[in-house]
Amino acid sequence: MVRAVDRVYSHIRDGIIAGTYAPGARLGEVDIAELTETSRTPVREALRQLEMEGLVEVVPHRGARVYTWTADDLEEIYDLRMTLEAMAAARAARRIGDKDIDRLSELCDLMESAAANGQQLDLMAQLNDEFHAIVRTAAASTRLLTMLGAVIQFPLVMRTFHRYAPADVARSHAHHRDLVAALTSGDEIWADSVMRAHVRAAKHVLLQSLTPDEVKESE
Repeated sequence: MVRAVDRVYSHIRDGIIAGTYAPGARLGEVDIAELTETSRTPVREALRQLEMEGLVEVVPHRGARVYTWTADDLEEIYDLRMTLEAMAAARAARRIGDKDIDRLSELCDLMESAAANGQQLDLMAQLNDEFHAIVRTAAASTRLLTMLGAVIQFPLVMRTFHRYAPADVARSHAHHRDLVAALTSGDEIWADSVMRAHVRAAKHVLLQSLTPDEVKESE
């Protein structure tokens, strides 16, 4: 049975990612408790967890709000993600099995097919998440997975794939193919390099596409 706090956490997190709760939106404990048919206690626990993950900010005497990032925040998050994802890719190159390699290749085919069929961006994002999750899991490092958990949600929140031009999509597909080749060869330096380029390119697309309404000014 799903715990109340987990149900509330999923409700808020999914709402943030979907844009139902926009940056800066107030997250009233009473309102959320009513929506999720629970008490305020699991709501407070879920908000604390989301605050630790950087998706929510709790302001004394003002309550919880969806975090609004600065461009500097997003650049820092992507730099952290680049370092951690590259480390995961390098570790995976020494550990990944044939079954996972086959699935990664299949996911490349599926992502390219989704792009060819009218840019099915939500499907591409879902397949992309599975692709990267396989690489992270193959790294076989609980500590690394925990640290990555704090930064991998932001591309979902910012709906990065929806900002991609066709050339950006093509470059992403090429990076995925290169990464599969690096992992197949067991070359950790190659895998590290490809993943760094992949995340750096995603950061560039995001930062170039931001509108004034999406970020707050740096303090």
